[in-house]
Amino acid sequence: MKLLELHVIQTVAPSNLNRDDTGSPKDALFGGFRRARISSQSQKRAVRVAFREWPLLSEEERAVRTKRLVEALLQRLSGIDENRARLAVENALNALGFNVKDGGRTEYLLFLGEGEIARLADLIRENLEALTANPAKGKKGAEVSGDLKKALENVLDGGKAVDLALFGRMLADRPELGVDAAAQVAHALSTHKVDREFDFYTAVDDLNPKEDTGAGMMGDVEFYSATLYRYAVVNLDQLLSNLQGDVDLAIKGLLAFLEAFALTLPSGKQNSFAAHNPPLFVAFRAGVGLPRNLATAFESPIRPTDSKPISALSVEALVKEWAKFDKVFGPLNPEWKAALTLVEAKVDHIPVKESLAELRREAEQAARKLLGG
Repeated sequence: MKLLELHVIQTVAPSNLNRDDTGSPKDALFGGFRRARISSQSQKRAVRVAFREWPLLSEEERAVRTKRLVEALLQRLSGIDENRARLAVENALNALGFNVKDGGRTEYLLFLGEGEIARLADLIRENLEALTANPAKGKKGAEVSGDLKKALENVLDGGKAVDLALFGRMLADRPELGVDAAAQVAHALSTHKVDREFDFYTAVDDLNPKEDTGAGMMGDVEFYSATLYRYAVVNLDQLLSNLQGDVDLAIKGLLAFLEAFALTLPSGKQNSFAAHNPPLFVAFRAGVGLPRNLATAFESPIRPTDSKPISALSVEALVKEWAKFDKVFGPLNPEWKAALTLVEAKVDHIPVKESLAELRREAEQAARKLLGG
């Protein structure tokens, strides 16, 4: 397997970045101790938002997750009578098994590349007559011919959308239209044990009369602070396949993922906590072999000392675990690796770079050698 791994140590101030259904920050037991946790799904969402807002990728290189595909297609079918266009769109989507409900939304939350949506709209426009020939039966997709249905299915090839190529698409009822994810993202875990804390707050009613001294409202919110270990791995062959063999786009997408994953976190309760803390250690490992999540470095929780903070001790534990696995199981073959560190810690066997830009360049060189671009 040709792969590129990312290993990140990141200390965040008091925060509640990723909540459960009760509003509490997510956690997990690991090594017998309670740890702070940030879900893989919320990290992927943060990466996708960064792709769009920074921006790291153009609109044509991104995907959208929505149940409002009917509206998205109608916007691209301007100049056609709205009722006729809506009927054609619903017939086409029903033929694909996406099942448009009475509210005009699809049964599933669909993940489609912008290119797929554009081509789907073009195909509906070209086959407007066939898709609206018999409204009575057509709403169930019965009037769509086999050839047209096949053409509609062929549009759904991923559309060279990088985030779709990275994170995949699953359609339970249409598995043949799915896309195998090229990236795997682990739940982030604190390298040390944590205890939840509570912030009791009150809000004052600005129009309260002076004699009314009570709070307008009150409540509490849970939080913790943590040094997190974050891990992700990208299957480069799968990424290239999902992007239809486009080496340059695969490398662009890989580097966008590296930057976005390293620099983003979920945004939960940030207006209350502003825990905008960049990572203190970022390393990549690229080559041919098997992936390694190094969370076992923290099975025994890190404890601070008088001379070193948890962040520095976490980096040293991570690098030690990396070296131990290399000694026992061997490194990737061939292998490229580099790190960026902002803490005073021993990083002996990994070349250290001065900036994220340098780390990106090293990763790009490794990817080009692995993918032949």
